[in-house]
Amino acid sequence: MSELRTVYDWFARSAAAHSDVTALEVGTAHLTYGELHDLVERLAARLVAAAGGSPPRRVGLLAARSVTAYAGYLAVLRAGAAVVPLSPEYPAARTAQIVTAAGLDLVLAESTDSALDLGVSVLVADPGELAALAGTPSPEMPYRQAGPDDLAYVIFTSGSTGTPKGVPITHRNICAYLELVAGRYDIGPGCRLSQTFELTFDGSVHDLFVAWAGGGTLVVPERSQLLSPVKTVNSLRLTHWFSVPALISFASLLGTLVPGSMPTLRWSIFGGEPLTLRAAREWRHAAPNSRLEVLYGPTELTISCTAYRLPDDMTNWPRTPNGTAPIGSSYPVLDLLLLDEEGRQGHSGELCVRGPLRFSGYLDPAHNAGRFLTDDLQPAGDGPPPEQYWYRTGDRVAVQDGHLVHLGRTDHQVKIRGHRIELGEIEAALRGQPEVRDAVVVTLPAADGELELQAAVSGSGCTTDRLFAALGDQLPPYMLPRRITVLEQLPLNANGKVDRRALLAELGDSG
Repeated sequence: MSELRTVYDWFARSAAAHSDVTALEVGTAHLTYGELHDLVERLAARLVAAAGGSPPRRVGLLAARSVTAYAGYLAVLRAGAAVVPLSPEYPAARTAQIVTAAGLDLVLAESTDSALDLGVSVLVADPGELAALAGTPSPEMPYRQAGPDDLAYVIFTSGSTGTPKGVPITHRNICAYLELVAGRYDIGPGCRLSQTFELTFDGSVHDLFVAWAGGGTLVVPERSQLLSPVKTVNSLRLTHWFSVPALISFASLLGTLVPGSMPTLRWSIFGGEPLTLRAAREWRHAAPNSRLEVLYGPTELTISCTAYRLPDDMTNWPRTPNGTAPIGSSYPVLDLLLLDEEGRQGHSGELCVRGPLRFSGYLDPAHNAGRFLTDDLQPAGDGPPPEQYWYRTGDRVAVQDGHLVHLGRTDHQVKIRGHRIELGEIEAALRGQPEVRDAVVVTLPAADGELELQAAVSGSGCTTDRLFAALGDQLPPYMLPRRITVLEQLPLNANGKVDRRALLAELGDSG
């Protein structure tokens, strides 16, 4: 293939070159590149037929950790449409909200149980349907040919206003990303790469297409296996691992991170939240043959925009003010700058980025306001941001010894086990309950040292059981607070605003 114009082209190139190599392992299902390619062709034809014979524009993918999920992802792209991942674990109301916001033409689901009344056509492709497809003649259908500026996928992230924000990523964005990272990790036939992230998290796109770009095998653990990383690495014979750092905590609590316990690993990559140097050392001792790398980047910058590779010799590892590994330096195709609170450039402040990995603005342009700066560093409006505009990440970083160190956020957005969460979205859901006067959500350390969500509300007649039930109907599981505390009055500071510091102390004392 002379030119890789779409993300699907990266898979198709490997399918042509490595037809007999295993491309996908999900439980007992093992598909070679040739078998997966043929299944994708047939499933793409079914998608086009289900859309009325015309190629769909955007397709929801309501599937997780199944052959349907991964063959479906490729089939949507093969049909020339954009993938909009939906989670079977999300409440029906949230899924319906995303279906409407994304303007879906069709939903591909892995079971009839998940085929809810979503207001659009639903194509169910369960294991029986996939088996039946395998025996059908290879279709010859005119597919829509996606171009570099067409959407490849849309990820919905938590929104501060209580509405999920759609982040559209084009084929040009993701192809530029793969050009940068696909060759970094020595991937070829025989390499076995983990797929730890859910498809609703953009780290999954790295998992899928970095593996398939090099002819490696994408190995999908069951969700329960992720709680025992060392056992999973060994039982699945993984050579490459990519996850949030929180999974190191699980392995540490199990006492399994003993020296040399993961001999098959050659690369270990962590992203989605800060990696502490202490956790990195534990993992490195357990995987002595593995190189360690940190990736950083918001969804809006196509998975990652900086990288830091820890030195092979641990005596040369850096020391940082907060004990976390640096996030490194930006990819060479990107421009970045740091702005202090006065809007001046310096060596610390909010990270702003522009370049070919930057998305072209939110699906709902109203969310663009406040997120972009013009080329002369003035606030931009909510219109489509030109290429030269800077994206404001909301992350505070500083330069230390030539590398960036992540220092926190400029707002109330947090990362909980890799999930990006706007505390304001949970607060808005709580305030929407009739008996709640006000609500605040904070983060506190859990027993394993990782952050967890806790909420405090004020109001008459509030009961935690009813509030938990109401949140469960609106929010995905990862956004539910571990505890909701009902107070007669939230603590206020001298200016009459909620005193978050006092509230943190009160919740921490009562935990």
